[in-house]
Amino acid sequence: MSQYRISVLLIAMTVLLSGCDKSAQDPNVMFSEKHKDPIAELAVTDKPDHSKLGYQQTFYVPIYSDIYSDSENQKVLLSATLSIRNTTLKNPLYINKIDYYNTNGDFVKSYIDSPIKLPPMATLNYIIEKEDDSGGSGANFIIDVEGVDDTVKPVIEAIMIGNFSNKGFAFSTEGTPVAP
Repeated sequence: MSQYRISVLLIAMTVLLSGCDKSAQDPNVMFSEKHKDPIAELAVTDKPDHSKLGYQQTFYVPIYSDIYSDSENQKVLLSATLSIRNTTLKNPLYINKIDYYNTNGDFVKSYIDSPIKLPPMATLNYIIEKEDDSGGSGANFIIDVEGVDDTVKPVIEAIMIGNFSNKGFAFSTEGTPVAP
């Protein structure tokens, strides 16, 4: 085999094997400032003292993994961004749960294993890829948050984008407070 063919083969193998690292392909890692998982970056090293936290709320956030087009009832896959924003200038927001459910109400995935701490005025954005249709058209998140008092109220939204044929579209939903 010629030197040229061996070089091409080695380059091709390197490219293919480097594509096997899931974290390198994760858009949440690729698009973050530090190229690290944004949820892992916010992990709490010391557990919050719940007795000092006077605000606690559970939010329901609708997500659409797919919608149907008016043309032949085709399913159009969507990418979504979950956005959790701490609206206070001084106090952190603790996020205790980010759970994902599908259209049938079945639990799909938990995005955190332990509480995370969102600094004042910070935002956590998390991308659900277009190819992830595990949630279906009625997917949703249940998010539990805590703060020092009721001035620590987050803004929680989801933004979905997609395209069909030569048309692009985007829409958003808001988190709704619900009973835990």
